[in-house]
Amino acid sequence: MMDLPRVDRPREKLQKYGPERLTNSELLATLLGTGTKGVNVIELSTKILKKYSGADLPKATVKELQDTFGLGVAKACEIVACFELGRRLLQDKKAELILSPKDVWEMLVDLRALKKEHFVVLYLDSRNQAIQRELVSVGTLNASLVHPREVFEAAIEHHAAQVIVAHNHPSGDTEPSEEDKVVTKRLFEAGQLLGIELLDHIIIANRRWTSMKEHGLLS
Repeated sequence: MMDLPRVDRPREKLQKYGPERLTNSELLATLLGTGTKGVNVIELSTKILKKYSGADLPKATVKELQDTFGLGVAKACEIVACFELGRRLLQDKKAELILSPKDVWEMLVDLRALKKEHFVVLYLDSRNQAIQRELVSVGTLNASLVHPREVFEAAIEHHAAQVIVAHNHPSGDTEPSEEDKVVTKRLFEAGQLLGIELLDHIIIANRRWTSMKEHGLLS
């Protein structure tokens, strides 16, 4: 990897910007560390990914990687072990896909019957899959309880591309209050500045929900 300019070295880029900013070739290059004779590590990674599709590379064997690309046994074992570890850790993880306000209402079933207002944030990746859910505040919604900092600090921490916020109305009436509108506007504007889109603010009750986006209140 030392044969690459420092600005192009994938490990330095990963450390500075995080893994989501690296290409597939760069991510694989961080595992390989070095290239082979006459081929730098990025070129080698690109060749490997060209031969194996994204679905096929995790199935590659140590011998295949050695014979086809001239990798040493240690590097070939690292790649195979990396994919096996990832498979084991993620085999029981099912990402929830959020495509509509109803999806949010169904996901947050535990909020519907609560006697106090609970404000939660759903952090999503760029494919609308839920990464994380966090409770931000409990109590009557107002601008002091729900600050953009509390919402978007965690969005950055979780590498979220977009967020959906939601809170319950214990009264059962999902009509947005003036405070609901004020908080939504602040969060929407903060998201625009940070490049993390606020997709919607959903108000939840036991038998219904209101999408502030569908009512033209998300701005």
